[in-house]
Amino acid sequence: MKKFRLKVNDKVMVIAGKDKGKIGVIKKILKKKDRVIVEGVNIVKKHVKPNPYTNTPGGIQEKEAPIHYSNVMLVCEACSQPTRVGYKFTEDGKKMRYCKKCNHMFE
Repeated sequence: MKKFRLKVNDKVMVIAGKDKGKIGVIKKILKKKDRVIVEGVNIVKKHVKPNPYTNTPGGIQEKEAPIHYSNVMLVCEACSQPTRVGYKFTEDGKKMRYCKKCNHMFE
C-alpha cells in the first residue's frame, strides 16, 4: 500500500499537467486509484440529461476530475511554497507532519 502524505483540506499546488501552478484544497482522496480531487483544478465538462423525477435540469455541467497524487505538492502555510513532507514525533508521542524547507509543523 502506498503512503499518502496528503490529507483532505490540505492546500496543494499542481506541479504537472494542464493546470500546472494552480493552488487548491483537496476535497477527496481516492486511495485505490492513487488520485485526489482538488477544488478548482482539472475542470471537465459533463453533458447531463434532464431527470424529471429528481427535478434535475439537463445541460453541460462543469466539475473537478481526479488527478494523480504525484502531480500535486503540499503548500506550507509558513513559507507559502510547495514542499515535501516529513514526519517527526513530538514529546507526547504524537506523529506530526512537517515542512522539509522551513521545519514548520502541520496539524
